[in-house]
Order: sequence, then structure tokens, then C-alpha cells
Amino acid sequence: MQSSHAAPVVSASFSEPNLITAAGLVPLIRLAERCELATLIRRHVDLGVTTGANPAGKTMSLVAAMCAGADSIDDADLLRAGGLHRLFDGIYAPSTLGSFLRSFTHGHVRQLQAAARRFTANLIGHAGLVPAGEPVVFLDIDSKVKQVYGPAKQGASFGYTHVRGLHFQIVTASTPSSRPVIVATRLRRGSAGSGKGAASLVAEAIRALREAGVTAVIVVRADSAFFSARLVKAVRDGGALFSITVGNTQRIRAAISQIPETSWRPIKYRDAVWDQDEHRWVSEAEIAEIRYTAFASKAKGLQATARLIVRRVKRLNPAAVPEGQGELFAAHRHHALLTDSPHTITQAEPDHRRHAVIEQVFSDLEDGPLGHLPSGRFQANAAWLTLAAISYNLTRAAATLADRFHAKATGATIRRNLINIPARIATSARRLHLHLPEHWPWNPGFLTLWTRTGHRPILT
Repeated sequence: MQSSHAAPVVSASFSEPNLITAAGLVPLIRLAERCELATLIRRHVDLGVTTGANPAGKTMSLVAAMCAGADSIDDADLLRAGGLHRLFDGIYAPSTLGSFLRSFTHGHVRQLQAAARRFTANLIGHAGLVPAGEPVVFLDIDSKVKQVYGPAKQGASFGYTHVRGLHFQIVTASTPSSRPVIVATRLRRGSAGSGKGAASLVAEAIRALREAGVTAVIVVRADSAFFSARLVKAVRDGGALFSITVGNTQRIRAAISQIPETSWRPIKYRDAVWDQDEHRWVSEAEIAEIRYTAFASKAKGLQATARLIVRRVKRLNPAAVPEGQGELFAAHRHHALLTDSPHTITQAEPDHRRHAVIEQVFSDLEDGPLGHLPSGRFQANAAWLTLAAISYNLTRAAATLADRFHAKATGATIRRNLINIPARIATSARRLHLHLPEHWPWNPGFLTLWTRTGHRPILT
């Protein structure tokens, strides 16, 4: 590719009032309206102050900006460029949206989260984000420290990552045939432990799935940072199953030592597993299981007897055995999980490893609306996190309605192919017509999304 004209004969000016940069916002906002986002915000969110007036309109502005790629409050100004005001009413300035976010208290964030849960339930039903007929739905919980800069950020502090930040948790729901959807979020201080408050968040996520009409078996997956008696009890009280990584403690090593050598069976992985400790890819291992009672020192109601499934991998360097692990662990490294899943061991162990799917959600969020936590106010950032989850789910729902390719694409790909499409607005016979780029490579998916959100078919 090269320039076809000399620079002196090419000019440019920001002067066309009928151009827009994100034609995909038209079906996206229509989808949000069909799933009653504005209605739910009006019903549940009441800030009770002047800056909190019309929370539905301000929320819709923020969500639309996030869907188009905004990762800060100032980025919402992209909605006021070109001819978008001809397609949407009630577009707010960034200064107004900033004042709106700073009006949030903890109670108001909970109101927003209540609206978000019901909106997600509507999206699940409308777009099939959790496919009907799936026998199992996996709930994955994980946390991440989002680095922030400057001492003025409320709640920002140093945690286990040794960087100043705010610590957020998310819970996602997925099936083997669908990408994750966010069903619960929580923002905490940067110094908070990964598992702090996880039990109540998981209980909330289970209720949200049931309220969305999901009748499948729910399996909660988590890593060892979330292994606690309270979390396991919350899962069981919610009628769900669990699959949680356990640490290599003395009691766990003692249980592993009781596994007969004849119980180990080989397992090969379709996709190699990265061994973090030995920094290599592992394509085959051995697995076995034994009954194990966790939290035996706690009250009987908090104890959990379940299957301890262990994967062992040959050590490349048997001499590098951690102190105190003895001869049994000289030849192999052991990775254990505790689960009450009824699946066979060859199903349960690979299913648990797919917990890593939540990392893709973190990547999409940080490549989009969570590029920053933009406010100095803690509760404003908590509201921003909730809105980011709403925009993520809305974008994912639109992609699912478009076609199979975009249903599994990353957020950046969806924005590029389906949302940030330039268009020119024309008026004819009191109707608005969008002139989209000729030969747009992904126009079949966009045309499908357009008609599935109630618009007239586009003539091609």
C-alpha cells in the first residue's frame, strides 16, 4: 500500500456534520432498550441529588461510550462528534457524567448492581448468552489488582502484587459452547485478599443465574486463593457444586501419599498445559482421586467431604524438591483440586482447568472500559466497574446475535467489526438512512444484528 497522490494535493477538515464513527451503536442501543436497561435503571437507581437526575439517560451514555471503546470519562465526548445527536437523544457531556459518578455511595452502587443483574438476565434470555439445554453451567470467580497512579485514589494501596491499585472481583457464567458473561462484580481496596468477600459474591451470582431462568447444574470453579470453608458452604447452600484448587499443604500431601500407585492413570491433553513452577508446557500427566475432608478443624457445618483429584507431572529436575516434601514428591509435581462434581475423573479434571477462561474476560475488560478506573472516588470507580460489566455483556450479546464468528471473538474484534463502523447520515422522505462503507468485510454479521434488533433490512 502506498499514497496515490502527492501530499500538496490532499487536504482535510473536520467539517462534516452528517458523519458518524460508530454506526454499530444504533443496533446496540436498540438491543439495550429491548432488554430494558433504561427501565431497570429508573426502577432501581435513585441518587436523590441534583447531579443524579435522570440516571437512566446518563447510564446509557456511559454504556454507549464504553461499547465504542471509551476507557475514561472524558472519552464519552466521542458521542457528541459528528451526527450522532441526530440518531440519539439525551447525550450527556463528560463533565455531567463525571459529576453523576461522583454522586454514588455504596448503597447506590448496590442499586446499580441490582439493575445490572436483571439486565443481564434479560440479555441471557434474549440473545442466548447461556444456551438453553446445556446440562452444566460453570461459574468462575477470580480477582485482579488494577494498577492506579497517584495517592489521591480512594482505596488504592499495595497488595500481594506489590503495585498500588484497586482490587476487583468478577464472577462469570459460561458453558462449553459459549463465551463467559459477567454475572457479578465487586470493587475492594487494593490491599484486600483475593478471597475476601468471595462467599457472598458467589451466592449472589448463583441467585442471579437462577433468576435468569438457568436450570442447569451449576459448578463453581476457583483457584486456591478462594479455597475457604465459607465459600464452599455458600456454594452448597445455593444448590451448586464446586471445583476449587487446593494448596500444597501438609494435610494435602498426607492425603496424596495415601493414594495407591495402582490408582494413577495417564491423561493426555488436547491443548498443552503451562506448568508455572517449571516454566514448560505439559501435554501428558497422570491423575488419581481420593476422598478427603476439608476444614476438619472447623465446626461440623463448615466441613466438606468431597473428591480430592490430583494431577501429577514428572519433574525435570528431581533434585529441586521443596524442603519437607520427602521421597514421594521427588519424582513428580502434584496439583490438587477438591470437587463434589459427579463427573468422571477424566471429565472433572479437564473441566476444572478451563477455569482459565476468565482470564479472557479480564483481558477484554482491560483492553476496553477498564483500561482505567478513572475517578478519585472509590464508589465512582465501583459504579464504573458495574457499568463496564454491563457494556461487556451488551457487546457480547450483540456479537452473539450477529454470527457464530463474532459470538466467540474478543471485545476488540467486535468493536472494530460491528460497532466502530463509519457511516454518513442522509434524510429521505422523513426517514434517516445510514450510508455504510462499501465492501465492508464483516457486513453479513452487521446486517444480521441490524435486523435482529428490529430495524428494517438494509438493501445491499
